[in-house]
Amino acid sequence: MPTINFFEEDIAYQLKHKTALRQWITETIHAEGFKLKELTYIFCSDSYLLQINRQYLNHDTYTDIITFDNSEIEKTILGDIFISVERIRENALKFNITETDELHRVIIHGALHLLGYKDKAPTDKEKMTFKEDFYLNRRSFNG
Repeated sequence: MPTINFFEEDIAYQLKHKTALRQWITETIHAEGFKLKELTYIFCSDSYLLQINRQYLNHDTYTDIITFDNSEIEKTILGDIFISVERIRENALKFNITETDELHRVIIHGALHLLGYKDKAPTDKEKMTFKEDFYLNRRSFNG
């Protein structure tokens, strides 16, 4: 049975609207022509995510999200997504948006990576942002 899990690592974080989020993420995955096997979101601190960034990606920088694709079957989602709650809060202030909207953007950003979208090249980043906005506008719940 398809599963979306939400966990905390090294922080206490209360995620709201878990059922609605699961539905929205699942609908996004299906809309892109993929099946969901298992997707795990881990909410953590900046320092925890920095450690993962150093250990697995050899990057010595803070980031808001790291996505690990564990899929072995084509068009089937199996992955782990680590999200820094501190980065979400900081980015929300920086971009003058709500923390919830920034959180949802990053949540769907991670799913889009697993769906094959990239964000390094300018044209890829533009397409990623378009898809983020598209799916954010398809949410059937508020905050």
